[in-house]
Amino acid sequence: MSGFPLILAFVAAIVLMILAISKWKIHPFLSIMGISLVLGLVAGVPLVNRTAADGAVTPGLANVIGSGFSGTFTSIGIVIILGALIGTILEATGAALKLADMVIRVVGKKRPELAVLLMGWVVSIPVFWFVILNPIRKALVKRTMTSSVAMTVALSAGLYISHVFIPPTPGPIAAASTLGIGDNLLLVMGMGALCSIIPLFVGYFFAKYIGKKVKAGDEACDGETARTYEELVAEFGKLPGGAAALAPIVVPILLMALGSIAAMAGWTGFAYDLCAFLGAPIIALAVGTLFGVVLLAGAKRLNKFYELTNETLKTVGPILFVTAAGGVLGKVIAVSGMVETITANASILEAVGIFFPFLLSAILKTAQGSSTVALTTTAGIMAPLMDVMGLGTPVRAALTVMAIAAGAMTVSHANDSYFWVVTNFGEMKPEQGYKTQTL
Repeated sequence: MSGFPLILAFVAAIVLMILAISKWKIHPFLSIMGISLVLGLVAGVPLVNRTAADGAVTPGLANVIGSGFSGTFTSIGIVIILGALIGTILEATGAALKLADMVIRVVGKKRPELAVLLMGWVVSIPVFWFVILNPIRKALVKRTMTSSVAMTVALSAGLYISHVFIPPTPGPIAAASTLGIGDNLLLVMGMGALCSIIPLFVGYFFAKYIGKKVKAGDEACDGETARTYEELVAEFGKLPGGAAALAPIVVPILLMALGSIAAMAGWTGFAYDLCAFLGAPIIALAVGTLFGVVLLAGAKRLNKFYELTNETLKTVGPILFVTAAGGVLGKVIAVSGMVETITANASILEAVGIFFPFLLSAILKTAQGSSTVALTTTAGIMAPLMDVMGLGTPVRAALTVMAIAAGAMTVSHANDSYFWVVTNFGEMKPEQGYKTQTL
């Protein structure tokens, strides 16, 4: 199959995948894998390997699926696991609370919405943590007499923005690796931080505005919230120092920066080899994990390391499998003749440009609810199209990740687990959640 029928088959496959995930409630992994198989069959991918007269081998569908799955694990599996493990350690040691306190001290208690916005933005770089930060939000509501809804929306926005834009959260790592810039995460981090600025401003002012319009169930709370914060801190005994809390996050960033600097400066010999080795995302995050282990030892919780690692693997497993399924879909698209068809009609896609991955990601997010699924699936679809659409350079690939990430925030509603986390922990009714989190 080729030409316009192949385009129609591709569109139909995407629609069917969205319906399978969102309406029929089939797990994203099974939905994406099943659609990949069907699309491969419809597109005419051979069932078994075929060897042409010149010796060129066309892989069979089973091999395409296997290589797409394993290739994704090879490129990003360890990175996602280590990034999530760092986040789990920060939670278990109280370092997340320490980071939150540091942000609050910098911003000041007179601007509590800004404090929780930035707190969420900083802490969510390693992991998505509305639940653990919610007691701090409630304590600040009591201490500052600020709108509970305003604080909920501000915290949600800060967490949400960095979760989709900035590695080492799984979504942007997976998208960057799928699009061929997995070894240049520093560029993606910098681009993500830059692209966060406008959403942070919007989130802050919207939080202050909507806090005057909507009232949550905990607006008239008693001293329980203040005690909740103190009790949460007391659970950890003494919180780690600021430098120790920052190290698992900052050290990997610095090492990746060093690797990028060595490459750009044209270093050679052992100095370059060492910097390139330490700057590789896998090694940099492994070093960050070691600093996390030091945190655990300092908190006298090193005996919990096995349990924390096991919990992390259970949490990350579904993300890895969905990500790998997205890689399978991308591989099927790559061998189906779609690239050749799009090349013949490149002028149409070039007119849409960077809005194509944004719109596709937004449709997937709105339909099935998961930002990570939207990020990874859209990246898998875009991977074989990058050069065709003129997005193949590192900077344009990073911008494509940003476009996908922006789409992955649109729209959080009832099919999004985060919508219910924010609504329930913010003590809002569903209709209030639509006026705040969704809007």
